[in-house]
Amino acid sequence: MALRGNLRDFTITQLLNLIKLANKTGTLVVEGPRETAKVAFRDGKLSYAQIDQEDGSLSIVLYKAKKLSPGQYKSIQQNATHISDKELGLLLINAGYLSQEDILTNLQQHFINIIQRLFTWVEGFFHFDNDVLPPEDRISIRLDLGNLIIEGSRHMREWEQLQDEIPSLDMALKFTDHPGTNLRNVNLSVEEWRVVSYIKQTNTMRQIATATKMNDLEIRRIVYGLLEAGLVETARIDDGSAQVPSARVFPSQNKEEQKSLINRLITRIRSL
Repeated sequence: MALRGNLRDFTITQLLNLIKLANKTGTLVVEGPRETAKVAFRDGKLSYAQIDQEDGSLSIVLYKAKKLSPGQYKSIQQNATHISDKELGLLLINAGYLSQEDILTNLQQHFINIIQRLFTWVEGFFHFDNDVLPPEDRISIRLDLGNLIIEGSRHMREWEQLQDEIPSLDMALKFTDHPGTNLRNVNLSVEEWRVVSYIKQTNTMRQIATATKMNDLEIRRIVYGLLEAGLVETARIDDGSAQVPSARVFPSQNKEEQKSLINRLITRIRSL
């Protein structure tokens, strides 16, 4: 019997559990609203994962993990685009840049990150292609699904709670008139600063998520923290003026930059 269906009826966590218990070999194709993911398994273990619209090549995975310098990555892009991931991996190992363990560990984390993103997909369709394995030129792994299934269950519980607290992302945010925390002692993460920089009543939470490249779970998690801290509250959007926020430079870990933004934030709230 073919394994196919709707994510509204069968969650990613349930699919992983079934694949593990049945020792399935093949590729799970998940078609979400905006992306399609392909996750390969061998004998019930995770082998490979790819989001179709993203570059999942070994060079970009290692570069994002800071295992390749900008110069090394640029050199690979210019001189080694014709070689496969397996060939590139051997070249990096033989040249002494990385070990086999470095490569496999970073690929494993990359694949796990894709699975964790899938835990937030609640709409879409899936089907399982038996005996379809990753492309021959890509490096695969063998990872037991037990911890991923446990993590998926936790993500689902968190997702359900955040959906109850923030049922719609089509609302705007505004700073509260009386913040519930001392702003001079505020200590926000880089991701939270990025969201804060876009807060105004012409930007919906969904638009902020698009501008900051966050998925629904990530934006809800950050907004929930800001709401709990009493820094912001939800507000109705002005449909006539709503636009996708443009990109901007976000504050870094530099203390002076953060202090400057905090002062602007305090002034902005006091002016409301």
